[in-house]
Amino acid sequence: MVPGLLSSSPTASGEPDVHDRSLFTSESVTEGHPDKVAGAISDAVLDALLAQDPAARVACETLVTTGLAVIAGEITTSAYVHLPDIVRDTIRNIGYTDAGFGFDSNTCAVMSTIDRQSRDIGQGVDTGGAGDQGMMFGYASDETDELMPMPIMLAHRLTKALADRRKSGDLKWLRPDGKSQVTVVYEDGQPVAVDTVVISTQHAESINNTRLRKAIISDVIEASIPKELRQKKIKYHINPTGRFVIGGPQGDAGLTGRKIIVDTYGGMGRHGGGAFSGKDPSKVDRSACYAARWVAKNIVAAGLARRCEVQVAYAIGVAEPVSIRVDTFGTATVPEARILDAVKANFDLTPKGITSALDLRKPIYGATAAYGHFGRTPQKVGSGRNAATLFTWERTDKAAALKRAARVDK
Repeated sequence: MVPGLLSSSPTASGEPDVHDRSLFTSESVTEGHPDKVAGAISDAVLDALLAQDPAARVACETLVTTGLAVIAGEITTSAYVHLPDIVRDTIRNIGYTDAGFGFDSNTCAVMSTIDRQSRDIGQGVDTGGAGDQGMMFGYASDETDELMPMPIMLAHRLTKALADRRKSGDLKWLRPDGKSQVTVVYEDGQPVAVDTVVISTQHAESINNTRLRKAIISDVIEASIPKELRQKKIKYHINPTGRFVIGGPQGDAGLTGRKIIVDTYGGMGRHGGGAFSGKDPSKVDRSACYAARWVAKNIVAAGLARRCEVQVAYAIGVAEPVSIRVDTFGTATVPEARILDAVKANFDLTPKGITSALDLRKPIYGATAAYGHFGRTPQKVGSGRNAATLFTWERTDKAAALKRAARVDK
């Protein structure tokens, strides 16, 4: 956590009540942000392939820029999908449906350059090994109901509210691109108030700054952030440059995997560096991060710690993790070694074990492409062979078993 300042206020006895005070800031972006457009396309391709071929090996990267979407990568599958249709449908669903927005699903060019997965990689994955080396982290904290850090959860609420108000027509002058940033005040390690909110949103040229600011504060910020967190001295920066008409892929080129901190914990907790979107679960960059979050969340849900970070690491072609680490930042209720033993006894962290336990060979990934991969609610979708549950890694189904294995009462 960012080193903080000391604040003091008088108690009933007149003595100063000193708290360890710090600020922590996280950001989110809307689904129309160019990097998120790219991520959504990559995950749409992945879902379309998994719907036909659950065993598909997919590593799909996307670039979007003015009038152009390019998809590239390595795919091995028995399925056939029409990639331009998937790209255009995804862009359309996000809301880029008019040339006046700077990017148009109907007229943008689509290019693809896809190869098969390398046989050298495939031979290791075929036997159940990890698709790459690397270290992955999962994090959980008891500061919100979702067991997530508050700054990133509030930032996601704001960007989701921007998209919802745009799509509902409540704020017709909103356009798809946008960002939020929330600074939260912590006292003694607990969030107590919001200090600063930054929102930058693409808009129609017809709206003036005064009207835009008023609407964003009332319809987005005050509707998303609880009143008890909005302190009297809260600071708002709404479109601080004064104009945001040119946005989306016209304003900035977008790439898959360029919002990895937005996708995870907003900077609270570490990140191994791997991105998620466009990757099937044999890529431990994705699946092991989901598993590490599952483990960390269950540790906190079990009452074994108030904060928890889990690290797992892999060697390419090797199934078992080369290391597993649990860090509770001094908040554990039992020795960390006992928690680690409980984790090893209750979680199969091989790629096959993760994929099976979390049911990751289903077309579930489009829902993860915006507003965070974590802190979401598991929900059933689809029917027949494509019936699936979204966000299975958010379940706390192992909490009771962890509590027993850690011998909490001993």
